[in-house]
Amino acid sequence: MDFSLSAKQLEFRDSVRAFLADKLPDDVREVTKAKSHLSKEQYKRWHKILGDKGWSTPLWPLKHGGTGWSAVEYAIFDEECHAHGAPRVLPFSVSMLGPVLIAFGNDDLKERFLPGIQDGSDWWAQGFSEPGAGSDLASLKMTAIRDGDHYIVNGQKTWTTLGQHADWIFCLVRTDPNAPKKQMGISFILIRMDAPGVEVRPIITLDGAHEVNEVWFTDVKVPAGDLVGEENKGWDYAKFLLQNERIGIAGVGVSKNEINALRRIATAEIKNGKPLLEDPAFKMKLAEIEIELRALDITNKRMLVETERGTDPGPVSSMLKIRGSEVAQRIYELKMEASGLYALPFQPNAGQEGWNDELVGTMDTSRSAPVYLNTRKISIFGGSNEIQRTIISKMVLGL
Repeated sequence: MDFSLSAKQLEFRDSVRAFLADKLPDDVREVTKAKSHLSKEQYKRWHKILGDKGWSTPLWPLKHGGTGWSAVEYAIFDEECHAHGAPRVLPFSVSMLGPVLIAFGNDDLKERFLPGIQDGSDWWAQGFSEPGAGSDLASLKMTAIRDGDHYIVNGQKTWTTLGQHADWIFCLVRTDPNAPKKQMGISFILIRMDAPGVEVRPIITLDGAHEVNEVWFTDVKVPAGDLVGEENKGWDYAKFLLQNERIGIAGVGVSKNEINALRRIATAEIKNGKPLLEDPAFKMKLAEIEIELRALDITNKRMLVETERGTDPGPVSSMLKIRGSEVAQRIYELKMEASGLYALPFQPNAGQEGWNDELVGTMDTSRSAPVYLNTRKISIFGGSNEIQRTIISKMVLGL
């Protein structure tokens, strides 16, 4: 498979670069490049800019507002966004819920929710994990009991990313507690976050940020029309959704950008010393991770091409999730190593001008520790890497 860019693809790349240079707000770029946390307003503003351009839902079918891009064009767009400091559109609505609604939702749900996903006016959260149902998601206990034209929902979700900002949450709930298998009796339902009985409680992570939450549901009334697809078929929809989530977790564009930052640190001139890249041992570590990232990039492009042809990615999405998370974590480990004492966490001066003057010409050491701590989770969410290896063994080896 030839991955060199054609003249048409180079022209497309130039158009993406011109758009980003013209439309990406400076404050959004600065926060993203500093590896800090965007505000809700910044996320929504950038989403709307992409929506106005018709680029917020690039992988959706054309008739539902997709771009019609090829797999290679999407990869170009993703990489250029990260290189220019443009944040990813949050995946919960665009990459997770949207494809589920398109594939399994009725016309009413599509008409009500797809436009708000495209323009970013509706903020969605994902309600899958529970305290006793993370990697073993099918053990979830949150219930939805039918009562006339409504469901009465009770239970708890946890690790709900940016749930404090959400207008809606899509949840897996148990609608048949007597089903013979735990994967049966699960349904996929949409719930307003301002509905009576919904309570969001913050969880503060190791980097000191309020990124994830607990969400409690106490006798929450949900219209029966907000059920997606058929009752008790939610597990099938969840598997479909998770394949899309795992594809995004490969994070090739992010890792390419971070490799460049790592190389800048390693080649920076050090006062009274030599650049780290002159150390053969570190140079070998950098070469190894660059080779692994190149292999991940090729596998990701192969998967995108097959998906474009209508082929189920199957175990490839699990492979990408495993390798993508491991490569990203290794890159951040090497950034910590390369940053040396500047990787000390929670330094009040980190990121300020002059903080790392000994490393001439680079500010890439700032926030190394908080980002490293935050990315410990990526081998767990979306289905832990241990679970992904089990999926691969079953689908490929029949074990």
